[in-house]
Amino acid sequence: VFKKCTFIARSKGILGKFCVAGVFGATRAEIEQHLEMGRKLLAAGQLAEALSHYHSAVEGDSKNYLTYYKRAAVFLALGKSKSALPDLTRAIELKPDFLAARLQRGNILLKQGNTEEARADFESVLKRSPDQEEARQQLMKASELEGLQEEAYAAHHQGEYSAAIAVLERAIEISPWDPDLRELRAECYVRTGDPQKAIQDLTPTTKLRNDNRAAFLKLSLLHYSLGQHHESLNHVRECLKLDQDDKDCFNHYKQVKKLSKQLDSAEELILEERYRDAIDKYESVMKTESDVPFYTNLAKERICFCFVKLNLVSEAIDVCSEAHQRDPRNAKILRDRAEAYILNQDYEKAVEDYQEAREFDGDSNDIKEGLERAQKLLKVSQKRDYYKILGVSRSANKQEVIKAYRKLAQQWHPDNFQSEAEKKEAEKKFIDIASAKEVLTDPEMRQKFDSGEDPLDPENQQGGGGGQRPWPFHFNPFDSGGSFHFKFEYN
Repeated sequence: VFKKCTFIARSKGILGKFCVAGVFGATRAEIEQHLEMGRKLLAAGQLAEALSHYHSAVEGDSKNYLTYYKRAAVFLALGKSKSALPDLTRAIELKPDFLAARLQRGNILLKQGNTEEARADFESVLKRSPDQEEARQQLMKASELEGLQEEAYAAHHQGEYSAAIAVLERAIEISPWDPDLRELRAECYVRTGDPQKAIQDLTPTTKLRNDNRAAFLKLSLLHYSLGQHHESLNHVRECLKLDQDDKDCFNHYKQVKKLSKQLDSAEELILEERYRDAIDKYESVMKTESDVPFYTNLAKERICFCFVKLNLVSEAIDVCSEAHQRDPRNAKILRDRAEAYILNQDYEKAVEDYQEAREFDGDSNDIKEGLERAQKLLKVSQKRDYYKILGVSRSANKQEVIKAYRKLAQQWHPDNFQSEAEKKEAEKKFIDIASAKEVLTDPEMRQKFDSGEDPLDPENQQGGGGGQRPWPFHFNPFDSGGSFHFKFEYN
């Protein structure tokens, strides 16, 4: 004999402590106190505390069918039907004519898809109480479920997966705790190309079956096929927790772990702006997993992004175009290729890509802002494109800009031309060259131009100022060397 004390949490004024002198030493009064406290706590919604008192009541009197029945009710309230079933069975063993327990057990068995045993319980209730309407209704559902099960398996066997899914919808409504039906519907969803719904059906089966390693592996494979490598890794680890020597789970675990590590590492490299290393890592991803299109498409998308960041224009356009062919509705790829076209000063194509990207992701601020910028650049380029004037790329540094300017300034020096017409043409060229040099060597002005605004356009300057082209703000061609003996004309 031992002494066991149960402390009761405060709830609606309930506070107390009961001590029971062991399983075989509890008095009827003490057992009744536990049952009463269990009832009050259950009514107050404190299910875990109520369950503790019912445990004590069962331990105090293992022959009382009501204590088992009441504890089963708490298990059901906690959503633990598996735990409730043995208590209901024990209550029926102690009192075979306990119809409420039989009806409750029949309901659980029906939800679990065990129609034969559920039918026996409902028929037993109706035998003793022919007017029991709930038992009659549930017996009809059991018959309906048997017909639906047969129909669903037949449709699946004949490859009519959509038809099977339609039948299984009603079957699972009657029997939501039957893992066989959910697994069958999951397979039908996979066959009809809807893996996400298959995942929704398989997930609860991991709890509906004991040691359901097969379901964990299927879930891992489905998440893997969708590119959800972290979720895939979590599920295959659950399989290995049940059996670390499971060969199928272990082999898949090694593959997912390797790929997941590569993908995470590649993204970290991008965050660190180590784009060359990120490209190498994504190329490794394609070697690790070449059979699942998602990962190859993702790798191409991210390599496209990295080439844009590295200002490697031709490589970026090539990879982005290949990625776009693989995944035509991917707005990110279109956005990145648009940026590559901007670097290539091909603004019309940039606008086209941004407009197409907007169709697939109209809520993206990046795409909205990118489209506006590309449209501005296109508009500006139709007037003067300072990069094209100097023949330099958009990524050219200051030294490259000055070098290009000096070469062109020398080439288009007005004194190099004799006729009046040639001299006027040279003057216009020389002004454009000088303007380009001024804008592209001034960080603030260059930033404005890169955002789609011409800082030397009179329309963009306060006060307007007609249509003539002024000298750049700080530029004087006579400071550029040489001796000029002509007048610039703006007519």
